Amino acid sequence: MKRTLVAGAVLALSVAAGPAAAQDRAGWPDSFTVGTASQGGTYFAYGSGWANLVADELGISGGGEVTGGPMQNMALVHTGEAAFGMTTMGPAAESLAGTNPIAPGLQMTNACAMFPMYQTPFSITALSSSGITSVSEIPAGAKIGYGPAGSTSDTYFPRMLETLGVDFERRNGGWSDLGGQLQDGLLDVIAFAAGVPVPAVSQLEVQTDVNIIEFTEEEQAKILEAFPVSPFEIAADTYTTLTAPARSVSMWNFAIANCDLPESFVYAVVDVVMSDNERMVSIHRAARSTVPANWDKNGVMMWHPGAAKWFNENGASIGADMIHGG
Repeated sequence: MKRTLVAGAVLALSVAAGPAAAQDRAGWPDSFTVGTASQGGTYFAYGSGWANLVADELGISGGGEVTGGPMQNMALVHTGEAAFGMTTMGPAAESLAGTNPIAPGLQMTNACAMFPMYQTPFSITALSSSGITSVSEIPAGAKIGYGPAGSTSDTYFPRMLETLGVDFERRNGGWSDLGGQLQDGLLDVIAFAAGVPVPAVSQLEVQTDVNIIEFTEEEQAKILEAFPVSPFEIAADTYTTLTAPARSVSMWNFAIANCDLPESFVYAVVDVVMSDNERMVSIHRAARSTVPANWDKNGVMMWHPGAAKWFNENGASIGADMIHGG
């Protein structure tokens, strides 16, 4: 009798929800990956966090994957090797134009904008024992770690420092690894482009004394003139080392989706991430900027239809000309 009642209840629920629920998940993948970057950087912490959140909420297997960062993520998402990824506006524009160094000549137009993440500040860290307290004090031939090859930091920071007249030897690697090299005296400086607080810098602060080096007003102005970045201040409470805000520049980050993913799936993913900012901030403080109002920070990529639908239902005005297939 109990079994009959349970079966009847299940049948009633499936009839009530049935075709709509089934149609809702038509074509959804059984699992997904989010292309992030190296361990020790903000992308990995932030991306793995929202991947796990979405997996839990939607009941689908998913997680973050270590990658080479924004340039590689554009390639992985464009080809469908990763359902989702994260990128910055500069690498996104280069990838769409066919100048991504991973696949020169390939216009990666099958990677669509999904939701705004946060701004990536460009900041410089050195050991206090080095005596380096400003960009002008970086010695000629300094060994500078720029993060993984092809990352936003590696793509733009060397050019920025060249613009400021810095002579250096370039080093690449994961952020955690570079942090260890700085501490061991194998590097003079690390040039970070990552959401703050950068986990590797926070870890360094616990273990040793560091200098977080800001740009002067003149240096900031030169960089703003030469690169697709905006003025930014790293708040004093970001790191224990800082006693005042640090002048910087930044570039916006967006989550991206393969444009062929089902509209209802991407809509559901965006809804999970954007509907509860407190949960996102508990994953990483940079998510304070992961709010619907920042939809307009994308002027580069076409929007995924599912993402555009969610944002337009929540106060945005994304035109058909900016929606993939629109």
